[in-house]
Parts: sequence; C-alpha cells; structure tokens
Amino acid sequence: MKKLMIILGLAGTMIGCEPKQPATEVPTPKEEFKFLVDQFADLRIMRYQLPDWDQLSLQQKAYIYYLNEAAKCGRDILFDQNFKYNLCVRKTIEAVLNSYQGDRECADFQNFLVYAKRVFFSNGIHHHYAEDKFFPEISESYFAELVKGSDATLLPLNEGETVDDFIAFITPVIFDQELYKMRRSSQEDIIANSAVNFYEGDITKKDVERFYDKMRKPNDATPISYGLNSKLVKDKTGIHEEVYKADGLYGEAISAIVRWLEKANEVAENDTQRDYIQKLIAYYRTGDLKTWDEYNIAWVQDSISHIDFVNGFIEDYNDPMGMKATWESIVDYKDLEATERSFIISENAQWFEDHSPVDARFKKEECKGVSAKSIIATTLGGDCFPSPPIGINLPNADWIRKDYGSKSVTITNLMIAYDKAAEECPKSALSEFAYSEEEVALCKKYASETDIVHTTLHECLGHGSGKLLPTTQPGALKEFSSTLEEARADLFGLYYLADPKMVELKVLPDAEAYKAEYCGYIRNGMMTQLARVELGKDVTESHMQNRKLIAEWCYEHGKDNNVIEKKVENGKTYFVVNDFEALRGLFGELLAEVQRIKSEGDYAAGKALVEKYAVKVDPELHKEVKERYDALGLKPYGGFINPVVRPVMEGDKVVDYVVEYPDDFVAEHLDLGKNYSFLKATH
Repeated sequence: MKKLMIILGLAGTMIGCEPKQPATEVPTPKEEFKFLVDQFADLRIMRYQLPDWDQLSLQQKAYIYYLNEAAKCGRDILFDQNFKYNLCVRKTIEAVLNSYQGDRECADFQNFLVYAKRVFFSNGIHHHYAEDKFFPEISESYFAELVKGSDATLLPLNEGETVDDFIAFITPVIFDQELYKMRRSSQEDIIANSAVNFYEGDITKKDVERFYDKMRKPNDATPISYGLNSKLVKDKTGIHEEVYKADGLYGEAISAIVRWLEKANEVAENDTQRDYIQKLIAYYRTGDLKTWDEYNIAWVQDSISHIDFVNGFIEDYNDPMGMKATWESIVDYKDLEATERSFIISENAQWFEDHSPVDARFKKEECKGVSAKSIIATTLGGDCFPSPPIGINLPNADWIRKDYGSKSVTITNLMIAYDKAAEECPKSALSEFAYSEEEVALCKKYASETDIVHTTLHECLGHGSGKLLPTTQPGALKEFSSTLEEARADLFGLYYLADPKMVELKVLPDAEAYKAEYCGYIRNGMMTQLARVELGKDVTESHMQNRKLIAEWCYEHGKDNNVIEKKVENGKTYFVVNDFEALRGLFGELLAEVQRIKSEGDYAAGKALVEKYAVKVDPELHKEVKERYDALGLKPYGGFINPVVRPVMEGDKVVDYVVEYPDDFVAEHLDLGKNYSFLKATH
C-alpha cells in the first residue's frame, strides 16, 4: 500500500477541541454525530461512520466481522517491529492504567495519561510521523511511584525479576534522551542509528545488501521481495533470517490472525475470495514469499466482490533499508456512489499512460487490470491504525502490477470524517497561510473535491504507471525508494489534474478547479507541513519529504519566470502560484526525471534529489510557521477510534451485527491490550 496521508488543516481547514458525545448507530439527519472526541499533544482523535451498513446481508456482515477481528490481532507485531522494547513500555502503561490505586486527578497523572495516549497513537515511543522519540512530562521518581503502585502481576517482568529491577531497566528506555533517539534514521549508519526492530546484532548496511544480493537473480522477470517478512539477525554463527510465520517469529499473533481468516473464509462472498484467503493463510503458515506473490496475483484480480480487505506485511516505509514491511490491515466495503468517478479514471488508464510526459522507454505498452473504487473502511489495524492512509494502491511488486494490474481505492468515509471534524471548529489554517481572499475562496470552493481526485489519480494511476527497465532490480533506490515513489505518484496526479481530460470525463467540474490543489500543494510542501516538525529537526517521513521535494524543486526551477513567488507581508511569509500552466509544466518535467530515476534504478540521482530538496529545513521559516500555527491552537495530526461491530444473539444464534461508535480512545486501547495481545514482552 502506498500511503497518501491527509494533511488536514495544512492544505485546507483544521479541527478544534470541542468535547464530543457518543453515538451507537449511524444517526438520522436530525441527530448530531460528533466526529472529534479527544486531542492531546499534537494529536486529535476522531470517529468515522459506516454508512449503508443495514443494506449489507447477514452473511456480508459476518464476513466483515471476522475480518475485523483478524485486523485487531496483529497490533502487537507492529509495536515490536517499531522498537524492541515497545511492548514492555506499552504493557507497563496498561498495568498502571488498569490497576494504579493512587491519585488519578493530579497533574502528574494527567501528564502520564497524555504520554500513554501518545504511545497508543504512535504504536510505540517514537512519533508516528516525525519518528523521533518523545518523552513523558513527569519525573522518573513519579514514574517509579506509578509502577510500584500498580499490580505487579500485570507488569512485563522477566522470571525472577523484581519490580525495582524492572524499573531500573525500563526507566532509561523511556526517559534517556540519548537512547533510541530515532525510529528510522537517514543519517550516517542508518541501521545502527535506527530503533526499528528489523535488524539484530552488529549488522551494517553493507551486510544487509550482500545478504540479499546473493539471493537475487539477475534479470528475473518475477523477482521475489526478499526480506519483506523477516528480521535479519547477525550473531557468532553468521547472518540469518527469522521469518514471520505461524511457527516462527510473531507466531502467536499470526496464528490468531489465521484463526479469524479461517472463520471469514466460511462466509466469504464467493469462491474467488475463498481462493485468495486460502493462499494468504498458506503464506502465514509457511512464510513463503512465493506464496505471498500467488496470493497478491489472485487478490488483485478480484474487482467484483463488494467486501475487500488488506492484511499482511506490506509497506517498507519504516525500514531504513526500504525492504522489510510492517504489519497492517484494513477491512472495507464499496462506496457504490463514489466508485463511479474512480471507475471512470481507471477505465482511461491507457490514455493517461500514453500521454504521460515521461520518456517512451519507461511507459507501459499495455495497462493491465487497473481497477479503482471508493470504499467504506470498517476497521483499521496495525500500521493503518489509528492514523490511516486515505488512499491505497496494491500490490507493491512492480512485476505483478505490470502483468496482472493493481487495485486502487480512496477511503471516502475517512475523508468525510476529516472534513466534518474540520467544520466543528471555526479556526482555519487556510485563512492564516493562504495569501489572499481569492485564494481562500478558491480552496473553499474546490479543495475537498480536487483533493479526492488527486488522491485517486495518485493511487489508481500514479503508482501503477511506468515500468522498470529489464536490467533494473526492484529496490535499487534503497533508502530513498519510498520518498521517490510517493513523489512519482503525486506528480502524476498533479500533472493530470490540470489536463482538459479531467473536465471532459466530468471528473472535475471546470477548468479552474485544479488550481485549488496546486495552491494547497505548494503552500503545504513549502511551508505549512513544517508545523509537524520539531524546531531544529530535519524532515524524515517519506510523504513529507516527497511533498517538500516537489514544492522546493518547482520553486527553484521556476524562479526565473516567477512561477511561484515568495511574499513577506507584515512579518508573515506566503508562497503564491503566479503561473499555473507553467507550474504544470514543471510538475511534468520533474515527473519525467523521477520516472527515469526509478526505471533505470539511478540511485545516485535519486539520492541527490532527496538530499537537496526533501530533508533540510530553513530554520527561520520553520520557526515562523510553528509560531503562526501554534497561535491557532490547532493539532496537526489526526487519527481514529474504530467503530465496533458486535453480533446480536437470539439464544445461540447470531441474527444480526450492529455498529457501535465508542468515544474513549484510552478505553479502546486498553480493550485491545486485554483481548488482542498475543506476544510476550521481552527484555
């Protein structure tokens, strides 16, 4: 899944801090459903709805229920992948929240509660987006008091370990600012400086490259994604993989996932679903990446089913080497009305490919199996929870895309939730950072629509476009592959938003609409997304790097013609698009170069692009953006509480499945800790 994270409040409006009330059903128009339920630190928590739930059959609801349960079972895996001691920290937090008998109203405990929420949100002790370690605003002595005041049987103690010994271990893990500083580092020794748990022992980048280079076959037409589902360990016997599978690493959690998938298989909509679920189960049992490819080939060819899901080790964003995947899941059903626009775009995939500004050598002669739809997410899991993508394009293997096609989705109920939450607060980052009232009006009129279309183009066609040369190995761009791939997909969408074809196909209402996305994209990439980055820090997250790369490159290359103008008025900086047609030309020029880099595997050129435009931050501009943004009292990151699907029983028979909408973020995560935790925390 190539993730396009929404930047609510940075490209458009932003939500505020009003307390929200729970709902148990999708409300009637007369009822008020509050989307925002909590906010803390730099985070806001929202809810999303499941429209048209009652139009599903009992069998379809059961299928979703079982897939939802499977989606909850891999949570421990992600925590452990993100950092080797994350489970110890989380289970300690859970022990305190479930059993501490002391004062819970004092400021110190409330500060601890904020830290607990941040750990739950980020699936660990590193910021989910900035990737740097964050810290509780309490003293070490108060933390020790909390642990000692909690039920010791709930703590993740080693056999024979005392509570005092455990506190001595866990305290520096949480509080020491020099230990485990970055989840994923792009500086110097990227493995040694990264806290992610994909590598163990005194292992180097060269070690990793040599290990997997030995496995790869030159000019392989169907290359396996080596290393995708394993941890690489170096010890005195050498280097070997620990594979994620039912009887291997993470086996307890994987076995739980399999049990729910088996139940789902019994009530699947059709034989096609049953076939690829069986292949997914076989893959989880064996860890065989050839079976993973077989599953993806079968899955991607199912464009008919109403219900769909993602479940597996899929994205490699968190790996500094860009190889090893985190676990994630999303369950969904079609948004039939919104799917029509996605269908129009996917049906014209070959036209877009043929008219792309990239070199003909890198274009697909035939776009196979490109399918697109809009979906209603029912449960988010793993690396999609609680902060999800709003667009998905899978599978990731280029050769499967080429030979069998890809699936692209836009998650409409999440995008609606973001927009509705924004309406609940009168404050807006758009009004603060847009230069003129005309720009504000343009974005208010068109931005929601153009954002959805850009997301659809990004996922449906951008990721599925182009091809590698036969001599180019997958992963040739290494640690820069994620940033460059996201840039390629964004550029594809940006370039085509302004094409008259968009109006001809009735995807956009008129020839002016695209300008809203161009204004918002440049404003965000040049400036407003910096609100998410701590002062003095570089930009490290792939999607943020991608946006910065595109905006900065276009600003520099359009300077002579004043395509994008930097204006400073009353001490405030603005970036204004003066020539939209010329900006489209720059998007096309950069798209051609990024496609060339990917198709040829030009590591040096890709590295140069990312390091020059995507990482370093102007400290004065950064400070200004932070001050202006903070003055608005807004939170730059958002995530969700999942709805709960529950069976309705009559005796021992399930007669229906109903949807409930919880509003307590902490309660949700404590429930997950009690009922969906399968891995032992070790230290």
